[in-house]
Amino acid sequence: MQRASDGLAGVVREVLRASSGSRPDGRVLLLVGSGNNGGDALYAGASLARELVPGGGAVTVVPAGRHLHDAGLAAARAAGATVDPLEPWCDPVATGERLAGYDVVLDGLVGTGTSGAPGLRGDALRVVRALLTSLPGRTTPTIVAVDVPSGIGTDDGSLPEPPLVLPADVTVTFGGHKAGLLVPPASLLAGRVVLVDIGLGPDLAAMPPAITTD
Repeated sequence: MQRASDGLAGVVREVLRASSGSRPDGRVLLLVGSGNNGGDALYAGASLARELVPGGGAVTVVPAGRHLHDAGLAAARAAGATVDPLEPWCDPVATGERLAGYDVVLDGLVGTGTSGAPGLRGDALRVVRALLTSLPGRTTPTIVAVDVPSGIGTDDGSLPEPPLVLPADVTVTFGGHKAGLLVPPASLLAGRVVLVDIGLGPDLAAMPPAITTD
């Protein structure tokens, strides 16, 4: 998880630096679900909060899971990240007003650990529905997906019906490329894909590829 979050934070710094033209600066919104995917986002947020604005305020956490990664949340808070109440981020009007203050949104709602049909549920679905209403026509914030855009079919590239998935400008994926990032229609929502090495090379080399190309 440390390697994953370090790589994720590094990509966000690059995005912020590209938008500012100098040092990484700006405000980052973390959409955080349960499990390790949310933990990756929280640890990355902690790293960013320590450097963006000393004293806090540059990183905001929106909790959209029943059980957030405890240690990751504690690290983010200790670094100066603030935690917003969920409900305003489920309201399209309030979400549109709040988004204007952010440069990057990290989609850490759902990773590869879900089973069954693709798609978001519960609070994660409510947040994404509000964001999708607010984003059309905007050039900012930049959407960075954590491992995969939340809700896609990671094994087959499928999308839920209706396709309520937050389109990523950049997807930071860990260990190896997931099939859903390479196969349409889900691949069309992944944006630029950045692979972060987390030391899984020997294990992956022993596995048959899910996709082969000529």
